[in-house]
Amino acid sequence: MEWTSIILALIALLSGCGWIVSGRKYRQEVESLKADNRQKDMDLSKMYVDEFRENIAEPLRQEVRELRNEVDLLRNAIQRINDCPLAADCPVLDELQSKQGGENEG
Repeated sequence: MEWTSIILALIALLSGCGWIVSGRKYRQEVESLKADNRQKDMDLSKMYVDEFRENIAEPLRQEVRELRNEVDLLRNAIQRINDCPLAADCPVLDELQSKQGGENEG
């Protein structure tokens, strides 16, 4: 009878140790999965940033660059209007002056 209780106690002890070991293993697996998920999130974020740059930011940069060039050309043309021999009857100059006058009033 005494041996039976010792054997039962050993079985219970071994079961408890197995439970502790499996609990540690489970926690390690969970931590590993969390690390994998964090890495996947980082990779996905990097992919989103790269696609944003390629599909949105870079085309916008190019468009801004082109608009600046066009504004520079327009600014240079406007500065030369007064040197034009037809400046007195220039419809473009009249339009610009009327728009500029309207902005100053508003």
